[in-house]
Amino acid sequence: MGSTTSFRDLEVWQLSMQLVEDVYKVTRLMPREEFDLRRQIRRAAVSIPVNVAEGWRRRSRLAYRNHVSIALGSQAELETEFEIAARINALPVDVYADVLSRAGSVGRMLTRLHQRLSEEVVGRG
Repeated sequence: MGSTTSFRDLEVWQLSMQLVEDVYKVTRLMPREEFDLRRQIRRAAVSIPVNVAEGWRRRSRLAYRNHVSIALGSQAELETEFEIAARINALPVDVYADVLSRAGSVGRMLTRLHQRLSEEVVGRG
């Protein structure tokens, strides 16, 4: 919010959009029989920038914080689904290591944003 005029200006939104692109590229390598897992991985990735954008647009700190929290949950879900993909040999770890690293960066940015929004809400009370 603040001086940002659009959610598109948010670095966390931009990085999470890149994450979505990377996830789609990597999941194309998954075997056909893992269609459900591939779809779930993609949904978790897409949920991250979608929730950042929706929360930002709501123009309420509490709603924004809630949507950032949902995005954090989706980020953790994404990491877990990649772990599952590795454990069942649907994807070798080296194939998605860079994507997982980007997911970690997004998670750290979301955590900082959530903390800042929490402090601002508490500061008003």
